[in-house]
Amino acid sequence: MTDSAKRILVLGVGNLLFTDEGIGVCAVDEMERLYDMSDNVTLMEGGTLGTRLMDPIMNCDLLIVLDAVLGDGPPGSIYRLTGDDLRKSMAFKDSMHQTDLVDTLIMCEIVGHRPDAVIIGMEPSDYHTMHVGISEAAKERQAALIGFALEEVVKAGGSYSLKANPGISTLERNSCA
Repeated sequence: MTDSAKRILVLGVGNLLFTDEGIGVCAVDEMERLYDMSDNVTLMEGGTLGTRLMDPIMNCDLLIVLDAVLGDGPPGSIYRLTGDDLRKSMAFKDSMHQTDLVDTLIMCEIVGHRPDAVIIGMEPSDYHTMHVGISEAAKERQAALIGFALEEVVKAGGSYSLKANPGISTLERNSCA
């Protein structure tokens, strides 16, 4: 990585225990399985960690968050959010888990570094039912969600390549099924 390369953090957030609220975590897990990323790109499952994500967020220049987004579209709709639209992302709403991510970004700015942020999100089908695994609608659109995230990575100066032997899909092997 060159000194001028943007440090990119792709952060999957959400709660795997509430069906499609775990869309972002499942997407990053699938990206880790399928792709090798350039040295300036970090993939991270952030879950519901809130302010505990400050260190990795402060150590990037661009934050790409993958999450469930309430945008009033049909389930599986994909959105790109920046600026004032960030609070449409479920992680950027007040939550029972801790503070929301907008507050976390504000705290990062107060202590010295707030990266640029973009949300790539998907309209959930069900985020109220306690169930480990994403809905069929989310599974069908996961590749598209990941594709939009990869576009953001490339626009910011990162790169990726498909792994030769990616292994068994997360959707087939564990809680994201």
